Amino acid sequence: MRLGSIGPLLLTSLAIMGSPGPATISLVAASSVYGVQRSMPYLVGIIIGTAIVLLAVAAGITAALLALPAIGSIVIAISVVYILWLAYHIATASPLSESFATHAPSFGGGALLGVANPKAWVAIAAVFASAHLASAATTDAAAKVGVLTGMIIVINATWLVAGRSLAPLLRDPGRARVVYISLAVALILATALAVLH
Repeated sequence: MRLGSIGPLLLTSLAIMGSPGPATISLVAASSVYGVQRSMPYLVGIIIGTAIVLLAVAAGITAALLALPAIGSIVIAISVVYILWLAYHIATASPLSESFATHAPSFGGGALLGVANPKAWVAIAAVFASAHLASAATTDAAAKVGVLTGMIIVINATWLVAGRSLAPLLRDPGRARVVYISLAVALILATALAVLH
């Protein structure tokens, strides 16, 4: 095991996987609207979906998906439809005092976004290929899966908690509308950048 390679892998994963994207921005939006506790199933879904992407990258499935562009296009299309649906619900959410009557994003929605998030595939593949933690391919892949799974949890949980800091702005209907629309637009733009990248 090359312990000296873990630090650069952590920094690379923080910079690439931790940057704003569809999942992270949706976590900020969910926790700012529904609170951390009500958004936990969504967070767990995103973590599990993203971990599935990580396992697919480790198993080499990314290469197979790239060889069959139609499958990749279908996955991206599903992701875009879900993101647009989520952005609409974020943009039209009620001010914080009223929003607790609505349903928070679900585990299933989070898992779908985790798996269908185009940025996750690109970012995880880039990070996975960026370091070698062991000489043997299987040991290297297992070590990277372990380290990067931890980073997926830390990064997404941090974005979820950070979103809660917006809650005070969301008690005023005028400011809430501006924040919600801004988050929805940011989510759509992040998705567009990920799809076009």
